[in-house]
Amino acid sequence: MSVVPSDWLERLPFAVTVCDREGIIIEMNDRAVEVFSKYGGRALIGRSLLDCHTETSRGKLLRLLREGQSNIYTIEKEGGKKIIIQSPWRSSSEYAGLVEISIELPDHLPHFIRE
Repeated sequence: MSVVPSDWLERLPFAVTVCDREGIIIEMNDRAVEVFSKYGGRALIGRSLLDCHTETSRGKLLRLLREGQSNIYTIEKEGGKKIIIQSPWRSSSEYAGLVEISIELPDHLPHFIRE
């Protein structure tokens, strides 16, 4: 049986940012710190996620925070493509905030249909 290292989240090759129900960033893995370094990196912990987004995005984020809903989309930025997954997380079965996962996509992404 394999043992999962305690720092597995830090080792992920994609950015993971976690905020509470108010939108305050409470956790970032190393990749998220790197991706958001020009905005403050690890210093973003304790600050509002809303401050890191445009006015249009803020409205969507406020709705997600209020309703505890998921949002999944792709973006193209600085020549690269990413999928962004924003999803509620729970603590003791109670809605606790949102987790945002940002995964860089290759130029050619295989797609399989399995039946």
